[in-house]
Amino acid sequence: MSQEKASNRMWGGRFASGPDAIMEAINASIGFDRKLYAQDIRGSLAHAAMLAKTGIISAEDEQKIADGLNTILSEIEAGTFEFSTRLEDIHMNIEARLAELIGPAAGRLHTARSRNDQVALDFRLWVKEELQRVDAALGRLINAFLTRAEEHASSVMPGFTHLQTAQPVTFGHHLMAYVEMFGRDRTRVRAAIERLDECPLGAAALAGTGFPIDRHMTAKTLGFREPTRNSIDTVSDRDFALEFLSVAAICGTHLSRLAEEIVIWSTPQFGFIRLSDAFSTGSSIMPQKKNPDAAELIRAKTGRINGHLIGLLTVMKGLPLAYSKDMQEDKEAVFDVAETLDLMLAAMTGMVGDMEVNAGAMKKAAGVGFSTATDLADWLVREAGLPFREAHHVTGKVVALAEERRCGLEKLPLEALQAIHPAITDEVYSVLSVANSVRSRDSYGGTAPAQVRRQIRAWRKRLKRDAAAGKNV
Repeated sequence: MSQEKASNRMWGGRFASGPDAIMEAINASIGFDRKLYAQDIRGSLAHAAMLAKTGIISAEDEQKIADGLNTILSEIEAGTFEFSTRLEDIHMNIEARLAELIGPAAGRLHTARSRNDQVALDFRLWVKEELQRVDAALGRLINAFLTRAEEHASSVMPGFTHLQTAQPVTFGHHLMAYVEMFGRDRTRVRAAIERLDECPLGAAALAGTGFPIDRHMTAKTLGFREPTRNSIDTVSDRDFALEFLSVAAICGTHLSRLAEEIVIWSTPQFGFIRLSDAFSTGSSIMPQKKNPDAAELIRAKTGRINGHLIGLLTVMKGLPLAYSKDMQEDKEAVFDVAETLDLMLAAMTGMVGDMEVNAGAMKKAAGVGFSTATDLADWLVREAGLPFREAHHVTGKVVALAEERRCGLEKLPLEALQAIHPAITDEVYSVLSVANSVRSRDSYGGTAPAQVRRQIRAWRKRLKRDAAAGKNV
């Protein structure tokens, strides 16, 4: 056996040779950072234009660089570009091909920049664009909720605490709770965009550059608000990526909670909704089954997002300033979360838009479990002048009587109620039905149909204002 073959055994069968092959495999990022090709070329075009404008390179070289980069962009999009792991990353792959196309002028492109600020730029651009996509997707989801909430502003359902019947609410009110959640997710998305909207180019390796560059020009060209203000911070932090993952994790949690409710609501025991075949599957053995797989997968994928957030937090937690190669581990997590969240939002928007709502089943369930007991207590305070604690005690006795007689509160005769407390009059029946209960809760933000419609109108105005301001609705 040759010495080389014997040596290979200690490195493992996957590698064609010894340590060099292992180093190439662990060091290369082109397998995933090729996704940044458009941002890398866009950044290089802006950098070259700035170098020419400031006289650092000639206009002739800038034109050659621009032509070469646009050719490379066409090759990548046509699928004819050959990526090489030997060249490590997207930056070196593009730079090597540029040298093949235009010769020595390609070497001038990297003047006054480093791969450290280059990758920070590419990644910021990509995350910013993804956040804008998420913002738009959230707008579509909110619109789907508003449509269904308007349809069911008066549809009564049981409201739960501890998954036990608590008080009757309207289905429209329940749906509007998710509008508020996803609305806050949108504000987090936009705040994240605001914080990352600074251009890294010009930070170079970590200390800036001695060339007379114009960082404000490149920032403006690339659509950033301004350049970053500290070159060390620019290349050494990935909090914009962490914030994206955090925003995704919170949004994923909201999606997961909704998915769980969809799973529960679609069971025969609840029967509140029915999902279309587009978002359900059958069983290979039980022909009667209709499984809410899309909702279940949304629920599961939230764990995947959370895992990536914890993973990148762990990567970053012990890194000294400035750049360390550990930071190469940031991209796969963000890319996977972006793809996952996009799919989750699209699936949930589809489910909300076409699920069939069984308002009759909801209304029937709303009257179970003495859900208007709190209305009785409130009536005793409001109309009979009882302190709330006494009213609570009296209501408990009424509920116990209804349990004993196995009937709803509204079915108890007046004399039985007056035997518990003489202040009760026949006016109490006006609050004991679920329909009257939800109508009475007319406080701002309450479940009364009038309040639900008021909130729907307010949200529609808000979405129109956002659209007019060009905020990707």
